[in-house]
Amino acid sequence: MKPVYLDFNATTPIAPEVANTMKPFLEEFFGNPSSSHWFGIQTRKAVEEARKQVADLLGAYPDEIIFTSGGTESNNYAIKGIAFARRDRGNHIVTSSIEHPAVIEVCRFLEKHDFRITYLPVDEFGLVNPADLEEAITSQTILVSIMHANNEVGTIQPISELASIAHRHDAVFHCDAAQSVGKIPVIVNDLGVDLLSIAGHKLYAPKGIGALYIRRGITLEKMIHGADHEQNLRAGTENILEIAGLGKACEIAARDLDKNMRHMKSMRDRLHDKLSESGLDFRLNGHPENRLPNTLSLSFYKVEANTVLSELDDVAASAGAACHSDQVDVSAVLEAMQVPIEYAMGTIRLSTGRSTTDEDIDFAAKRIVEVVSRFQDQGDEPACIVPTSDIKLTHFTHGMGCACKIEPDVLESILRKLPQPIHDKILVGTSTADDAAVYMLSDDQAVVVTLDFFTPIADDPYTFGQIAAANAMSDLYAMGATPLFGLNIVAFPTKRLPLSVLEDVLRGAQSKADEAGIFIIGGHSIEDPELKYGMVAVGIVHPDRIWRNAGIKPGDALVLTKPIGTGVLSTALKRGLLDASQEQMLNQTMSALNATTYSVLKDYQVNACTDVTGFGLLGHLTEMSVHSGMDVDIIADQVPALDGVLELIAANVVPGGTLANLRHVSGMIEWNLARPLQLLLCDAQTSGGLLASVPKEMAAEILAKLKAKGLTAAIIGHAKGEGSGKIFVR
Repeated sequence: MKPVYLDFNATTPIAPEVANTMKPFLEEFFGNPSSSHWFGIQTRKAVEEARKQVADLLGAYPDEIIFTSGGTESNNYAIKGIAFARRDRGNHIVTSSIEHPAVIEVCRFLEKHDFRITYLPVDEFGLVNPADLEEAITSQTILVSIMHANNEVGTIQPISELASIAHRHDAVFHCDAAQSVGKIPVIVNDLGVDLLSIAGHKLYAPKGIGALYIRRGITLEKMIHGADHEQNLRAGTENILEIAGLGKACEIAARDLDKNMRHMKSMRDRLHDKLSESGLDFRLNGHPENRLPNTLSLSFYKVEANTVLSELDDVAASAGAACHSDQVDVSAVLEAMQVPIEYAMGTIRLSTGRSTTDEDIDFAAKRIVEVVSRFQDQGDEPACIVPTSDIKLTHFTHGMGCACKIEPDVLESILRKLPQPIHDKILVGTSTADDAAVYMLSDDQAVVVTLDFFTPIADDPYTFGQIAAANAMSDLYAMGATPLFGLNIVAFPTKRLPLSVLEDVLRGAQSKADEAGIFIIGGHSIEDPELKYGMVAVGIVHPDRIWRNAGIKPGDALVLTKPIGTGVLSTALKRGLLDASQEQMLNQTMSALNATTYSVLKDYQVNACTDVTGFGLLGHLTEMSVHSGMDVDIIADQVPALDGVLELIAANVVPGGTLANLRHVSGMIEWNLARPLQLLLCDAQTSGGLLASVPKEMAAEILAKLKAKGLTAAIIGHAKGEGSGKIFVR
């Protein structure tokens, strides 16, 4: 079944009438509107017809409309254009704390250029108090920019009153109306605005087109320079295809406004009523009456919005907060409205559209109740459980694999406060960042113990168990130890998933234990809203043969035994961006034991070693270089990467753990790389390869043996010499 779309505030489909209007300019009329011949005249007519259609919707004059690439450009031009045009009159700008980033980020930019910005607060409904504007405005205020309707909660601002205050103080008033145009009446003279931004894709026009209303008499500093297009206000040959589409969309919006308002409100209220009848614990965000007719922002108590939406893959909506391992990122809008954190973290925005049907609403309500009840139900009886055939484990977690680790800086700040255990039997403890603890049993034997667990990194339960077990045992191999046995550790949501899923996870882990030649001989489990699985892995090693992450020698070669990029690919998997072959490649990489690597390396001198997991290649290498007191050279082109990773990074498919890793190591790295490669080298890995520091004279032989075993290994750099542990990447 095709998913139900309830995210019309994010974007709208192109209306069929709009597509038909655009078609001739795709197939037939291609002339440059600036040309004086017949071909140019036809497209010039289309541009001016569209300009009139936009103006008619707003109650403006056609010459007050210029076309832009969208709402973001319109906001940028309006705010920067006034700021620099009126700089001689003052440097103060007033906006609100709940504006879209296309306004907030412009204001942040202007703060760096000596403009003073006041961010007005809002009340619990998201409303700006005109009295606050009256108090904030000064003789130096040149611009007030307040959105018409909030994109997250739908609250409609008292724009005419706010504009009147601005004008009494000789300030220009700009309004970001991207969310309101086409949904409610937006008449510029009624609002009293001087500048107003439109985004085409919010009102059933194409993406990449917008408009800016500029009241006659308002002068802006030109932002895009070139020829004299758009009344010499915005250079660049006009995008005829999309301008025609925007014009038609505005004509339709004006024609059908009352009908569409009634329909969208009816659908919104039907959804709200059905959810209210369900008994779920939630609160409504935004003004209960004075809000967009299509917008429903709900905060569900003590659930995590992204996890709900991942599981709710047959209903398209937006989250208002994101949970990470060490914090909850709540939207600036909810924070400004002071929504309690236990509700804010579960905020979901549902927005209806012209095409929304009763059947869509009924289905969406049923599915939302099913999913949220699994988190909120506290009774003894199991809540609704997903059929086994529908399960994709990555949709049941807020994050995946080792990317869920607590950020290095946060973890280190806590561990520094704890006492360091000191005993002559403790050979490796908490004083270093080694992969496992090592305790001496006798002069020729030490026990190596590690614990690792995480949330699903694969959709298939059996595969997840394999990967988690391989990841846990990797720490033993990284210490030079031979595995002995394992203990399971399980957190399982019995009210969300059938127990057959847990059985498959444990069978997958057992298959890897069998491959490693060890037993799993016990464990521990708890009930938890989110599935987590891992293993206590126990091994043995001779005390003189322990591989630590400290010990790099000058001139050592650095050998990496698996390609990197699993964090990016896992994120792409969760977003549905991998094909079957890519998913298979990813799972094979992560489920591969590092036993083969260990079998080769144990016959050579290994001066330092670690496995590459959640802190990324450079994060783990930094631990090695700092504890070794050794500066290191890395050649980025020699680092093996999984196919397609850089393309996904370019598309901004980057896990939060990877971004945190980049921030963490930035002070220890001297880069000569583009940002995509920086992100690749910091990508949070799950069950990655071993990174070994070996004498340079042995490196080629070791590499040859690893490759002969079928491993994608490489020499990625070398130790420069003693230093602070700085890494030079080129």
